Amino acid sequence: MRPFISIIFSVFLFTPLLSWAQNVNDVEKINGVSFVATNQTLNSSDLNPVKDINANWITVMPFGFIRPNSAEVLYNSNYQWKGETVAGIKQTIRLAHQQQLKVMLKPHVWMRNQWIGDLSFSTEGQWLIFENSYTNYILEFAKVAEELNVGIFAIGVELKKSVILRPDFWRELSDKVRSIYSGKITYAANWDNYNNVSFWDKLDYIGIDAYFPVATSKTPSHDAFYAGWSSHYRAIKKFSHSQQRKVIFTEFGYRNIDYTGKEPWDQAVNSTFNSIAQENAYRAIFSRFWGESWFLGGFLWKWFPDHAKSGGINDNRFTPQNKPVEKTIKAFYTLTPQK
Repeated sequence: MRPFISIIFSVFLFTPLLSWAQNVNDVEKINGVSFVATNQTLNSSDLNPVKDINANWITVMPFGFIRPNSAEVLYNSNYQWKGETVAGIKQTIRLAHQQQLKVMLKPHVWMRNQWIGDLSFSTEGQWLIFENSYTNYILEFAKVAEELNVGIFAIGVELKKSVILRPDFWRELSDKVRSIYSGKITYAANWDNYNNVSFWDKLDYIGIDAYFPVATSKTPSHDAFYAGWSSHYRAIKKFSHSQQRKVIFTEFGYRNIDYTGKEPWDQAVNSTFNSIAQENAYRAIFSRFWGESWFLGGFLWKWFPDHAKSGGINDNRFTPQNKPVEKTIKAFYTLTPQK
């Protein structure tokens, strides 16, 4: 275990983490960040702030898009940001590896004014257009993952209705990815949907985007957040054991606002700044899960390349950059054995 170099911070603030650290021993964890693509050319120094918080993994996210009234997934297009294209994704992965950061490649599909989990079609023909184009999209990046020795590949993100209505497609897609990519694969299920995914047996890990509702007050304490996890914790642990698969939080995070634990997935709600609530929420999720042998770790949402201009106390988005919680994350990631 690493020395407790974070003693420079408040003993009161980190008491739950220091207590937790007695239980982790040599259990290695994914201490990750979801690294946002940019339209600029990256260089190695853009990843220095990620290393500075002692993260050991990043998620790289090539976005695909579906236009209104269409079923086709579009990707690697001229109108996308450079960092979301095949060339940009490859560059980011190479730079991460130069910095000794491991990578999960996690393609996302995005739709304007609609959550992708609600995506559904009324005809078989539309479903096939979607599935054929989605397969091409996923296999393109599975090839990238194999070529560049990516550690984990996600075959989908929060496609809630598709997973329920078209499970055979996902089982077949898993096999197709396996035929190309020799690393570990997962799927990033929405927090309320992971137990409806019927193909975990085809995958190596259970992936969960962990925006569980855990507290309803304005500024919950660490203990209140921790208690709010109790039923979710028990259900996830039981599910992990039943599937004989370890769990990754493919996304987790909280905004620095009042009531941040009430509906953590809501990126649009306008509320008062509240750094204490954000810190307590992070401390609770770390102390609740990172000491568990069936839990591999996770990727916080989210981290921007231009660190100096990102986040800050007057920014209420998810990013922890340049906010008080960044020190909490750094201290915790420092205490955690690296995977």
